[in-house]
Amino acid sequence: SGNEMDALVERATARLESLESSLGALEQIRARFATKDGAVTAEVDGHGALVGLWLDESISEMPAKDVSKLITWAGQQAAQLAGAERSRIIESLNSSFRTR
Repeated sequence: SGNEMDALVERATARLESLESSLGALEQIRARFATKDGAVTAEVDGHGALVGLWLDESISEMPAKDVSKLITWAGQQAAQLAGAERSRIIESLNSSFRTR
């Protein structure tokens, strides 16, 4: 009947809007992590790719191998934060599909 078709279209439209919203949110993810001393700050996107890196002057007094370890570690920590946000968005999307 017409009411069933209207309800079906409404559900499909709502799901599409949820999907579009989630995709937009995934593209906007940015996670930043700074070491406690502020020597290194790394920012990654929702895919874990490095999009920003800030180095404090204090690193000039550190051995290069220590600086590279700090950069790698800060990037990994930021990627974990971004991954958690990504998971939260996807779980929210999955929940919206289960409840409709």
